[in-house]
Amino acid sequence: MTSLPAGSPQAAVPGSQLHDRTIVHVVRQFYPMIGGLEDFVRNLVRQQSGHFAKVRVVTLDRLFIEPDKLLPAHDVIDGVEVRRIPFRGSPRYPLAPSVLSCLDGADLIHVHAVDFFFDFLAATSLARRTPMVATTHGGFFHTANYRQLKNVWFNTMTRASASRYRGIACCSESDLAQFYKIAPSRVRLIENGADLEKFGSASSIRPVKGLITIGRFSHNKRLDLLLDMMQLLTRRDPNWRLHIAGSSSDWSEADIRQMIAERQLAGVVELHVGPSNDQIRDVMQRCSLFVSASEYEGFGIALIEALSAGLLPIVEPNAAFRSLARKHPPVRLSGFADPSGAAGAVEAAFASLSDDSLALRAAAIASAAQHGWAQTAQQYEDFYRSALG
Repeated sequence: MTSLPAGSPQAAVPGSQLHDRTIVHVVRQFYPMIGGLEDFVRNLVRQQSGHFAKVRVVTLDRLFIEPDKLLPAHDVIDGVEVRRIPFRGSPRYPLAPSVLSCLDGADLIHVHAVDFFFDFLAATSLARRTPMVATTHGGFFHTANYRQLKNVWFNTMTRASASRYRGIACCSESDLAQFYKIAPSRVRLIENGADLEKFGSASSIRPVKGLITIGRFSHNKRLDLLLDMMQLLTRRDPNWRLHIAGSSSDWSEADIRQMIAERQLAGVVELHVGPSNDQIRDVMQRCSLFVSASEYEGFGIALIEALSAGLLPIVEPNAAFRSLARKHPPVRLSGFADPSGAAGAVEAAFASLSDDSLALRAAAIASAAQHGWAQTAQQYEDFYRSALG
């Protein structure tokens, strides 16, 4: 899919001119929210700070996981200005028209994800005339729910909105294939960068029967299937342990604990709710394998971070993970809807560590290096030059 056109050539903006520009990022959730989208935007703006005249983030004033807690309207995070605005409606499509009051001085607006901001800023673009770009982050096809309605929306509203953007960065080959259907002259592939130092070399030096999965407790992550697999795995060998690290979403902490209890996995599965990066590093030191039964991923940044830690991944063959598996030989694919097959894949991965665990660990870490932030940040600078041409 990488052969798809990246868009019509445009006159480049000399590199020095970018230093005179103000870039405004618009994203529905930002730090202190922790997750793939939020971490990506935070890392991107951190890379851009000092390379442009000004970098600003506009986001919502409440976290979806803590809707009653109001965050400061103005903040500075990692040296970058953050403005937070109120919203109404569902977290799936939060309405926040006051975003227009936060775009002052912008030379380029960068919208993250396909949601209200993507559509509203497109609808009001003629009155503003500020160039805009967007990053897809998986669009809104994270689950099969309402598939027909989503397809109608995508081919009408999203198609119309996409026409108002100078460029659309697709963070995975599956996103590229999807958005090429509605904006073939505007799309290009820019895979997500990963913070390779955050969990770098954090896994156990010696092989241990510890598994970790990281992510929000959302339905598409299919934690229920991971727990089904653990039932079979621990029947064969009670020494296996699973660590679930993440935060409440579609499922609450209580929901996950109930699923663990129903499968009689207390003492076998350990839940880490809202862990810090340092706490996740500590858990990784007790693990050799990373697992994910996720049905859908916008990119799969947790998998890349797991590789950087030296963990061997066994993951669901969704579109994003299949794409990453082609580029990263340590990644193994297994369908978790078949608990016995998934348990066998975990056992086989662990058995491979007995041959040369240090070499496999080093190969995983080396494989993650292609997703370093320096390369991704440079790709976005090139993307901005095209949009401003």
